[in-house]
Amino acid sequence: MAFVLDASVSIVWALADESHPLAEGILDRWRNPSGRLETALVPTVWWFEVRNVLVISERRKRLLEEETAAFLKVLGSFPIHSDDDRDERAMFEYSRRYQLSFYDAAYLDVAVRKQLPLATLDKALRNAAEAAGVSLLV
Repeated sequence: MAFVLDASVSIVWALADESHPLAEGILDRWRNPSGRLETALVPTVWWFEVRNVLVISERRKRLLEEETAAFLKVLGSFPIHSDDDRDERAMFEYSRRYQLSFYDAAYLDVAVRKQLPLATLDKALRNAAEAAGVSLLV
């Protein structure tokens, strides 16, 4: 089953002092696939968000440059695909209606358009997804 992956889940994998059952569950399924490998779809902004958190983590001495490079190599091996389509009108609507950043509205847009569940640790995005009728991975 495909799903939409938020950067909040992805970054947990990079930081040794972070953990969450949802993030670990996705990682476990990708490391030990029983059958078909699940594909994650992400909006274009995911690429930038993940790298932004990594560089900020380096500045805060939570990661070394070498760890960032190693993480990005591993991350690149996962079945994560960018969905470059977008519905700008819908994203404005989600941002306004649910008080989301435009970045978070991009994740909701992919989930709604593709009718896929969303994997996120962001409380506001989770609430918005539920209000919009989007299933959540837990």
